[in-house]
Amino acid sequence: MKIDDSWRCAPALQQPVYPDPQELQKVVADLETRPPLVFAGEVDRLKQQIALAAKGESFILMGGDCAETFADSNADQIRLKIQTILQMAIVLTYGGAIPIVKMGRMAGQYAKPRSRAVEVRDGVTLPVYRGDAVNSHEFTASARTPDPRRLLEMYTHSASTINLIRAFTQGGYADIREVHRWNKGFTKNPAYARFEKLAGGVDHALRFMRAAGVDFETLRTVDFYSAHEALLLEYEHALTRVDSRTSNVYNTSAHMLWIGERTRDPQGAHVQMLAHVANPIGIKIGPGAASSDIGRLLDELNPQGEPGRITLITRFGADQVADKLPPLIEFVRADGREVTWLADPMHGNTITTATGLKTRVFGTILREVEEFFRVHRLMGSVPGGIHVELTGDDVTEVMGGGEPISEDDLTDRYETLVDPRLNHQQSLELAFLVAELLNPTLDVD
Repeated sequence: MKIDDSWRCAPALQQPVYPDPQELQKVVADLETRPPLVFAGEVDRLKQQIALAAKGESFILMGGDCAETFADSNADQIRLKIQTILQMAIVLTYGGAIPIVKMGRMAGQYAKPRSRAVEVRDGVTLPVYRGDAVNSHEFTASARTPDPRRLLEMYTHSASTINLIRAFTQGGYADIREVHRWNKGFTKNPAYARFEKLAGGVDHALRFMRAAGVDFETLRTVDFYSAHEALLLEYEHALTRVDSRTSNVYNTSAHMLWIGERTRDPQGAHVQMLAHVANPIGIKIGPGAASSDIGRLLDELNPQGEPGRITLITRFGADQVADKLPPLIEFVRADGREVTWLADPMHGNTITTATGLKTRVFGTILREVEEFFRVHRLMGSVPGGIHVELTGDDVTEVMGGGEPISEDDLTDRYETLVDPRLNHQQSLELAFLVAELLNPTLDVD
């Protein structure tokens, strides 16, 4: 069965310009022979869980790097991100008493859309850094020239990351009985102390269950899914395959793909490509989105209204949620095709310091999440999850938090190459806020 490639006739934004098209085709031909990174059954299971989140019967936690780098795709960095998401999921499970769908912006988030095609420094103009899958961050002509061989590196690093994710989450590391060990080695600050108290409550519940004869084998492993923005069209097409069992077409680069705010033109190449795969699809929705935009996207990507197929990821900015979200909720309700709503409180709240560093304010991030919940509850809709940029490291990229990071502190450990991320402590603080929003009676202080 031939994979549909009609997207090639549509406008394709945010694509690198490779100096050697023949080299690109060699790389694509190689990728087409590589094994899939995820499998159809896993994708279908995730879609079912996303459908439950639309009804309030589960809650989605999606987190990870703004842009993964090849250098940081090592066991320690991956483990810390997984651990952070698992800790956040424990807090949310405890608070909301509902299943948490755990998803990483991992194993494929190596490319980023950019607002400008070039960067100028001291009168020198070079292509902008588009992520390690495209070029290198160093400001030289050779480093910034898009290199298609990096797509093969992207595949290799994605494969090793997914392998480690499976090892950690299926090999006992994610056992809920290990919640105390996950906190080992971190300093005693407010977020960690609060997590320790919650872990004590989990331990008490587990002792009761053990005494009651509950089988703990199901607590030993967790499902953990991968997701990334489907930005580089040639890469995504090369990893699109026909499932031999069902003859359905799947993008096998990740369990879930999303389309960015800059590439969600309903007639554009990104939408047209993903219209032909069975994966769940996320769509980033910014403050400029109109109800008609949502309708056209649903027509292209989910005309039959399949549950779990479409997730709308809102990224308005804290000050615009109250105005921009209600009309979209009203439209979706009237349309009748089910969607799952996620809040991305990061991308609409980015600011730049006087010294040129991109950052975010933790209190503003929290406020967008609170507004997201408030508006959905007010309108009788379901807040289905959150989508955040985070790391398991002790970086200083987002200002504020329980141990406040000031503007002067940002340079201590500012490590991101693109957008600022929550550090481990701030991620836990956010999880406690969301747990309280899911269950206002939660008490772990």
